[in-house]
Amino acid sequence: MRKPQVDDYVRLIQDIPELALNRGQVGVVRSTWFHPTVAYEVEFHLVGMSSQTRALLLGDQVAVEEGSLSPQTALV
Repeated sequence: MRKPQVDDYVRLIQDIPELALNRGQVGVVRSTWFHPTVAYEVEFHLVGMSSQTRALLLGDQVAVEEGSLSPQTALV
């Protein structure tokens, strides 16, 4: 599994209850922090909220999403 990069979509692999984020939610990496350890600032758009939530997450809390995130639509 590759490491996240800026603008990658990542899927949360554990709950972050203090931020109302649940495992499986998808966000976008907005920046990478390198000191004192590597961390990723990820932006989540929560359903029903007019603003986004940003979280600073470690690499073992997210997985890079490869491919399209939206279901393919059939041509009619």
